[in-house]
Amino acid sequence: MTSHEPRSDAGAADTRARVFGRRKRGGSGEELMVPRAEFRSYYGRPVLKPPVWEWKVPAYLFTGGLAAGTSLLAAGADLTGRPALRRVGRTGSLAALLASVYLLVADLGRPERFHHMLRVAKPTSPMSVGTWILSAFGPGVGVAAAAEVLPAGLRRALPGRLLHAVARPAGLASAVIAPAVASYTAVLLSQTAVPAWHEAHAPLPFVFTGSAAASSGGFAMALVPVEEAGPARALAVFGAATELVASKVLERRLGLTAEAYTTGKAHRLRKWSERLTAAGLLGAVLGHRSRAVSVTAGAALFAGSALQRFGVFEAGVESTKDPKYVVVPQRQRANRR
Repeated sequence: MTSHEPRSDAGAADTRARVFGRRKRGGSGEELMVPRAEFRSYYGRPVLKPPVWEWKVPAYLFTGGLAAGTSLLAAGADLTGRPALRRVGRTGSLAALLASVYLLVADLGRPERFHHMLRVAKPTSPMSVGTWILSAFGPGVGVAAAAEVLPAGLRRALPGRLLHAVARPAGLASAVIAPAVASYTAVLLSQTAVPAWHEAHAPLPFVFTGSAAASSGGFAMALVPVEEAGPARALAVFGAATELVASKVLERRLGLTAEAYTTGKAHRLRKWSERLTAAGLLGAVLGHRSRAVSVTAGAALFAGSALQRFGVFEAGVESTKDPKYVVVPQRQRANRR
């Protein structure tokens, strides 16, 4: 065959194999001869801008969960005749809620921005839904706490008696909304474009809800006599176990994005959170008769929950700095489709 004659089918196939970096395998299949192309971002810059939020946001995530859990505890204590637990739960919930509002407004920079969120209701917007959840949760918490701190002289007056009468319904109404308050911040984070938060949309609400229960139970364990702290210990044990399990599930199911949680500062924060939460869980189970153990275990659960929120926040920030956390998951989803 001369150079001017057409090539055979076999020769054309060999040419295509050389051009596209493939060769025949077993006469029918083909095998890659060159590695997959590496992704690159524009001039090596991050694909996404890191969140501009400061430490106030993870602190807000923590105090919001604490307000929800202590409200739930207070309602249960009111129904079961535990006045010390009820008082700590109601006043603690109000204090945590006020701290949440301050942190949120301070991070927004302009207080009227929170007010503007109440002008509309958008069911498709987690931020709008969260604003309305907080607005529905707050009044009941305030009324119930006011009944606890009202001076004894005013309690016998007509306004005091009316306040005492509405305190229980108000506390119960807030307790109904409390689970949504504890979990909506996880939904809010997962609806952003931040890879470490977006990819964790399934396990993150369980992490946050468990963390809220653990911190609330630990808070009450540290401040309530052991005779009345039974419900607080039960909530702490449930929350700590949920948080620990959900946190491990998060790390194992995120694939490449899990590196943002298991490396760097986020890993150190969450590792200490895991240690403190596990220690608090053990203390809540074994040391329920000791006041000193209850206080120590409660403080460990409280601190572990706070570190969990800061660790999740730090993982989100770091995941925006490396383009692989954006490009690789997108490519994997495209390949699955």
